[in-house]
Amino acid sequence: MAAAQTARSPSPPPQPPVAQTPGPRAAQFQKLFGDALNHTLRNCSYSKFSACFPTPARLAPQTLTLIWQQITTKVEASAKKEFDDIMIERDVVAGLNELERLVGEARSRKERGVEAGEPPHTLPPERLFLAHLAPYLKQTESELESELKRLQFENEELVEGIQGQREEAEQLVGGLEALIEDLERANDIMGNEVDGNGVRKEVAGVEQELRAAGREAKL
Repeated sequence: MAAAQTARSPSPPPQPPVAQTPGPRAAQFQKLFGDALNHTLRNCSYSKFSACFPTPARLAPQTLTLIWQQITTKVEASAKKEFDDIMIERDVVAGLNELERLVGEARSRKERGVEAGEPPHTLPPERLFLAHLAPYLKQTESELESELKRLQFENEELVEGIQGQREEAEQLVGGLEALIEDLERANDIMGNEVDGNGVRKEVAGVEQELRAAGREAKL
C-alpha cells in the first residue's frame, strides 16, 4: 500500500538555482570569457613575443622564455581576478539567474497560452510618461502633505495666539469701560459739589482719552 502511494506521488519540482550558483546563462557567460582570454593568450605566443626582442632571443633564449611565461601568467591571473571582482561587484550571477527565471516563466506562460500584459512598445506615450512620472509625483505628494500639516499646525498656534491677545484686549477694554463709568459717576458727584468748569473739563479730557484708548484696543 505504501509502495503504491509512493509510486503515485508526483516528483517534486526542480529547485530554482541559488543566487550565487551559476545557472545556464551565467555558466555560458563565464565560459565565453574563458574562451576569449585563452584566445588572446594563444595569440601572444613565444614566437611572436621573441620576434619583438631578436637579440635577447638569440643570446638568452631561456631567460626570454621565462620572462614570456611570467608575463602571460601575470596577464591571465590579473584578467581572471578583475573579471571575478566585476562579477561579484555587479552581482552578475544573480542577475543572469533572475533573467533565466523570467525567461523561463515567460516561455511557460506562452506554452500554456497565458496572455501577458501589454508590451511597453504598444503603449501610448502618455501612459509611458505617467508611468515614469508616477514615483516622482508620489514623493512630491508626500512632501506636500508633510508641509501642509506643518503649516496647519503653525496656523493653529497663530490662531490660538491671536485669540489670547483678543481676550486680553477685551479684558482691557472692559476695565477701561468700568473706569470710565467710575469717572462719570465721580464727575456727576463733583458737579454738584465743585463750582467751576476747570475740574469738569479736566475729567472730560481724561474720559475722552480713555474712550479713544478703548476703541484702539478693540481694533
